[in-house]
Amino acid sequence: MVNDPFKALSHPIRRGIVERLAEGPATVGEATAGFGVSKPAISKHLKVLEETGVVRRAVDGRTHRLSLDPDVLSVVADWMDHQRARWERLFDVVDEYLKEERPR
Repeated sequence: MVNDPFKALSHPIRRGIVERLAEGPATVGEATAGFGVSKPAISKHLKVLEETGVVRRAVDGRTHRLSLDPDVLSVVADWMDHQRARWERLFDVVDEYLKEERPR
């Protein structure tokens, strides 16, 4: 479950789209402008973002508006916080060991 959002964020264009959408919902054109890739490539990136649940699309006539799903991103943030806490504890143990082993 956690792997899907990481897959979505594994490409710099998709991360760029997510960063733009972090500012608020946007049309497809607004969210994807300036990446210097073809429309089919943008469509593939958006498909990954939507399939993984990171991005939602609302269609109103011809306007497609994209937004982030905060619930999906909070799962990623929770996992990262858990990993960060684990590594900090391990580094604290190593730090204490090195302090004890320091020549006097």
